[in-house]
Amino acid sequence: MIMQHPEPLPASLTALDRTLIMGVINVTPDSFSDGGQWFSHESAVRHGLELLAQGADILDIGGESTRPGAPRVDESEELRRVVPVIRELAHTGATISVDTTRASVAQAAIEAGAHIINDVSGGLADEEMVSVAAQTGAVFVAMHWRGHATVMDSLEVYDDVYLDVRRELLERVDHLLEAGVNPAQIVLDPGLGFSKSGENNWPLLAHTGDLAALGFPLLVGASRKRFLGHLLAGADQEPAAPAERDNATAAITALASVNGAWAVRVHNVAQSVDALKVAQAWRAASEH
Repeated sequence: MIMQHPEPLPASLTALDRTLIMGVINVTPDSFSDGGQWFSHESAVRHGLELLAQGADILDIGGESTRPGAPRVDESEELRRVVPVIRELAHTGATISVDTTRASVAQAAIEAGAHIINDVSGGLADEEMVSVAAQTGAVFVAMHWRGHATVMDSLEVYDDVYLDVRRELLERVDHLLEAGVNPAQIVLDPGLGFSKSGENNWPLLAHTGDLAALGFPLLVGASRKRFLGHLLAGADQEPAAPAERDNATAAITALASVNGAWAVRVHNVAQSVDALKVAQAWRAASEH
């Protein structure tokens, strides 16, 4: 039986009065961004509490790496990694998102206290996922996706990356609505870095305002991604290391906020908190 979450999503998370911060917790040994730093239960929970103290509005907890080329973990291992962490952090009153492409993991996460399903496949990887979203009423993040990490770079073929991504996202919206998902549940994500290894990310960021105007909240997840590493490469053309991409990530946070993003998904919450203060002041001044 699919359990509905007993508490509604806090109203502040669905209002577009400010951009929210989704802090990343990778309960994996092979994340590109932090190298397994939060793999143990204790370290993951501790990191979640730190992100909340720094100003995270949402904690996004995932147990399977989606870095390019990453192998899949089995279902039981993904459940073992994420459900206890979600349960413990949910007991603090935190708003929890589960980063998964598996319907069974999404269902278990909601039963443990999660409010949001952040599915990088937009429901394409598991045909049961859309039913879980529809029946539980959880907020559902539908990201632009063309294939799993092992093959996604080979699928980077676009006529016009913005128009193609826009069309494919709206096709997912149509499918979600036909399956009974409430429009108020749907959040869109352009899928930066997924079947977009480099320059194809910039047109999507430049069209943040247009994507946000489609009528659904927009999540922007640029944090520490490889296209920023290429942008920041030194004279030797070696990409900047993931932890050296946080300043560039904060710049995207501010720009995405000014252009209407509902939320940004980031590893370094404190920097994005400051970036959003700049964006809020900028936006307020422009309204007068």
